[in-house]
Amino acid sequence: MSETAVVRPLKIYLVVGEESGDQLAAPLMRALRARLDGNVVFRGVAGDRMIAEGMETLFPIDDIAVMGLSAVLGRLPTIVRRVYQTVDDVIATDPDVLVIIDSPDFTHNVAKRVRKRAPHIRIVDYVSPSVWAWRPGRARKMAVYVDRLLAILPFEPAVHERLGGPRTDYVGHSIIENAARMRPREGERADLASGGAPVLLVLPGSRGSELSRLLKDFGSAVAIIARAHPDLEIVLPAVTRHKARIEAEVASWEVPVTVVSGEEDKLSAFRRAHAALAASGTVTLELAIAGVPMAVAYKLDWFYRRIKDLNRFLPIASVTSMVLPNIILGENVVPEYLDDGANPQALAEAVSPLLEDGPQRARQLDAFARLDEHMRLDGGESQAGAAARIVAEVAQGSGRSDAPSA
Repeated sequence: MSETAVVRPLKIYLVVGEESGDQLAAPLMRALRARLDGNVVFRGVAGDRMIAEGMETLFPIDDIAVMGLSAVLGRLPTIVRRVYQTVDDVIATDPDVLVIIDSPDFTHNVAKRVRKRAPHIRIVDYVSPSVWAWRPGRARKMAVYVDRLLAILPFEPAVHERLGGPRTDYVGHSIIENAARMRPREGERADLASGGAPVLLVLPGSRGSELSRLLKDFGSAVAIIARAHPDLEIVLPAVTRHKARIEAEVASWEVPVTVVSGEEDKLSAFRRAHAALAASGTVTLELAIAGVPMAVAYKLDWFYRRIKDLNRFLPIASVTSMVLPNIILGENVVPEYLDDGANPQALAEAVSPLLEDGPQRARQLDAFARLDEHMRLDGGESQAGAAARIVAEVAQGSGRSDAPSA
């Protein structure tokens, strides 16, 4: 009598450190379940979306979701403890693959220590650090502890090949797949040329440290903009965990603000919006795909400001912009303002013309129309599907690079 072999479920350990990683991990989980007929178990450090998929988290990601050296230093004992707690749990779990997703300051510290203590555990990094803009030497160092790198920007595989980084695959970007949900349906975005009331999105970032640096100046900029556009409607899509804080702070602004949260309300706001004032980050690419012209601001942590001041002696960037649509298009079409340059008057002067049917608005919209062809994934595969295919290959032992030993 023959016995049916029992196939052990693949054990996949996922580590995210903030909202951006959670957004990628949840659809990856769904795609892996579909690809492996449900024969998979997940464990790790999870955000809200992953938890909604049924995964328990080792600890809340708010413990580690900080940005900038001063913010990190303020929470350093907790972050260090969480790194070692995660490493210990990965070793105890002994997964078929460890997938680290974004947040390199945390996730890469986990991966390095796992590679030293358990070199047999395969490691996939989902989202490349911005080696094209900052510390390019990281690429070669990553090849020691990362078996495969999944890139979400189309120019990154060539960058890692040039810099000696790990084997890198472009897996597409979910923003392109969600383009139809972000772009306005007929009549949804008022026609400015016909006198429609303008809608301005205010996007001060998803991290608490970003809110601390930008929200006050954004409020002052909005007050200036509203004087030139008295019929202006202002919408602020907030990450759920920061909504109460944001509502409390914007209550003192000179003009009323509608604070929304949740994916559907955010997408609805994108479809209605005519312009945006945004923190630098992935949201700038979302806005561009949605056809929303913008001005972008970024304020560095105090330590990195000092590094920036030394930049004429020690170049740190190989790009002329930190705004993703600008980098992908190879054209600095979106204005960006850094540190002291990101003051309310400058931001207001950049945003106001975008709320009118004029040349500055048209220039951005014309450029954004070219993004689809730059970012579309060949073969019709989804981002989550392409990522799941490679993660499964690595977990099953057929997709690991010959990474040097640590």
